[in-house]
Amino acid sequence: MSSNIVLNTLRSKHPKLAAWLQSCSSFSDLKIIHGFLTRTHLISDVFVASRLLSLSFNDSKSSTEYAYRIFSQIQSPNLFVFNLLIRNFSTSPEPSKAYNFYTQMLRLFIRPDNITFPFLVKASTEMDCVTTGEQIHSHIVRFGFQNDVYVENSLVHMYASFGSIASAGRVFGGMSFRDVVSWTSMVSGYCKCGFVDDAREMFDEMPHRNLVTWSIMINGYVKNSCFEKAIELFEVMKREGVVANETVMVSVISSCAHLGALGVGVRVHEYVVKNRMTVNVVLGTALVEMYWRCGEMEKAILVFEELPEKDSLSWSSVIKGLAVHGRAHKAIEYFSRMVRLGFVPRDVTFTAVLSACSHGGLVEKGLELFEMMKREYRIEPRVEHYGCIVDMLGRAGKLAEAEDFIMKMPVKPNAPILGALLGACKIYKNAEVAERVGNMLIEVKPEHSGYYVLLSNIYACAGKWEKIESLRDVMKEKLVKKPPGWSLIEIDGKINKFSMGDDHQNHPEMGKIRRKWEEILGKIRLVGYKGNTGDAFFDVDEEEKESSIHMHSEKLAIAYGMMKTKPGTTIRIVKNLRVCEDCHTVTKHISEVYGREFIVRDRNRFHHFRNGLCSCRDYW
Repeated sequence: MSSNIVLNTLRSKHPKLAAWLQSCSSFSDLKIIHGFLTRTHLISDVFVASRLLSLSFNDSKSSTEYAYRIFSQIQSPNLFVFNLLIRNFSTSPEPSKAYNFYTQMLRLFIRPDNITFPFLVKASTEMDCVTTGEQIHSHIVRFGFQNDVYVENSLVHMYASFGSIASAGRVFGGMSFRDVVSWTSMVSGYCKCGFVDDAREMFDEMPHRNLVTWSIMINGYVKNSCFEKAIELFEVMKREGVVANETVMVSVISSCAHLGALGVGVRVHEYVVKNRMTVNVVLGTALVEMYWRCGEMEKAILVFEELPEKDSLSWSSVIKGLAVHGRAHKAIEYFSRMVRLGFVPRDVTFTAVLSACSHGGLVEKGLELFEMMKREYRIEPRVEHYGCIVDMLGRAGKLAEAEDFIMKMPVKPNAPILGALLGACKIYKNAEVAERVGNMLIEVKPEHSGYYVLLSNIYACAGKWEKIESLRDVMKEKLVKKPPGWSLIEIDGKINKFSMGDDHQNHPEMGKIRRKWEEILGKIRLVGYKGNTGDAFFDVDEEEKESSIHMHSEKLAIAYGMMKTKPGTTIRIVKNLRVCEDCHTVTKHISEVYGREFIVRDRNRFHHFRNGLCSCRDYW
């Protein structure tokens, strides 16, 4: 029985009441009508009560408790009433109540239909309980609805949502008819389980696709860090004449941000404008983040200022961008403006502004904001906030205070916190604190090669060669390996990836790139460059180190960028690891000798190289 049948029946029995119910537009009206029906005993009419119950769920101010009160007055509830209750409670804060109504329905010998089960399946998904879902599946078979496409689709979606892709596949494989919902649910399930190649294979096999399918596949690539494939699929989508919506664009813009693909990102932004999309707060924030992650902080600010609506997350994004670009005072200015305009800072906002204070050496301001966060906004500090304070104290040379702060923290320090202090120990050549922190670090993150290298360099500066030998033994014992470093550079809309020690097979122009690098190397040596092998792996000899540092991915990307762009063009590079000391020194020299600007995004921050100087002031 549909709601239209209920309404038509009501019109024939009580025409004036039907009109009255249909004109109900507020919770106040609903309560007045409910009172009238109770006084006149019309509430006992199941059609009248059904319509009132439906209205109670439609009103945002009404509660599920109020709906339950109406239900309790219905003397002989029918299938329509129970389906209405099951449907609405399945997506409520208490989805388990949907099963209570189902049980009650069975006790009254009311047989469920193909509307009942999809919402029960939905309730099990909301409860995140696969056992309950399997029980409902058995009831579906018991009542003979296992071949109903509407019910089957709900099962495929449920199992896919739980990550039970094999169970979803069995239901899908047994379907006599599959619609776009069936296929899309499987694509979504494969993406959720990380099987994006299987998802794409199924996506390509689909007889028909809708915008939701495209969106799920593109977002699946993004969730699984296949950013280039997400952008490629978006291009395929455009070629097939499918117009994207805001949801798809957020995924594509996010991919551009991760890759640092500014050229592609600009064209994607133009697509948004051309198709007159609504730049809501989610899409707007994605654009802001894309620009600052691609090194265009000024454009990010411009987009932010033009957003028709802002929230705490959009403010947090622009503050974070300013922080990682080393513009501490501007970040604090935006934070103050945010608070002044009545936006409430969130924990991520404070992480961003504390990071700005750390990069800018603003210790007093940082400590003041840390106390403000706890006192005024009642935000319990997370490990990220403590990490910002440790980094800030370490950068300022307050190593004893930073170590004391770590010891007094109510949470156990993680590797990034200890690593920040170890980095400060290297800058300030404090081997004593470094040894204590290094031992803690190796205990917390024994597989991280970077910390061993950092600690070994500190020992080398202090002349503690026996400690280096001991570290080497620990690394061999724990089978520690250095993760492969890579760098990305976008040339003419194409993302080029370089890895440490790339050979000719990894890039078709590697021979030319190496010759270009030798030319660059010759010029910077004339202005005093000498290879710094300190960050090279310390279990190889000096000759190998000298050779290996010249094959670092960033240097290959720089050489390729200079080969492919006109003089004076800014070169943007994205790295997966922290910039090593030698690459940092080299890039400063190149920026001076060639008069080029380089914007490098590493794991921690942005480095703007210009005229032989870096925005990080040689502390990163």
